Parts: sequence; structure tokens; C-alpha cells
Amino acid sequence: MAGQFEIFTDSEANIRFRLLGADGTVLAISKAYSDKRAAADGIMDVRECAGTGLIKEARTNAWGGTGTSRAGVPTPAHRRHRHFPAV
Repeated sequence: MAGQFEIFTDSEANIRFRLLGADGTVLAISKAYSDKRAAADGIMDVRECAGTGLIKEARTNAWGGTGTSRAGVPTPAHRRHRHFPAV
């Protein structure tokens, strides 16, 4: 069995969806949406992007941030992130 999307109402009455793995494990939870139709549109966006999305590694630095070599000094663009091909 493949994974599935599940639309639900959270504890603050927001509409969200979660992606469940084949074994029922929660793999992802969405942002809050205004209604079920908007959540369904969000699921369609995820389906469209997931198959072609790149994997990006974000590294933290010694100062607790990301993407800088020293406090306030940006890392050169060619060294910021690695992209891996979708599988």
C-alpha cells in the first residue's frame, strides 16, 4: 500500500493535511489552510513538486545560523547548498 494524504482539523481549528507513510507513520504536516478546498489544492501542489523536487542540504555553522562562513559574512553562492537529483 502506498502512503496517503489525510486532511484534518488541528487543536486550534485550522485545516491541515498530513502525509502518512504506508505503515501510518506521519512523514509531513502542512501549514494551516483556510478551508478543505485550499488544503486539497496544497496536496495537489505537493504531489506535483514531490516527483521532481531536488534534495537540498542546509548546514548550520558554529554560530548557530545557516549559510554564513563568519558572523554576517555570506558564504559564496556556489558553496551554500548542494543539490541532489530527484530519484
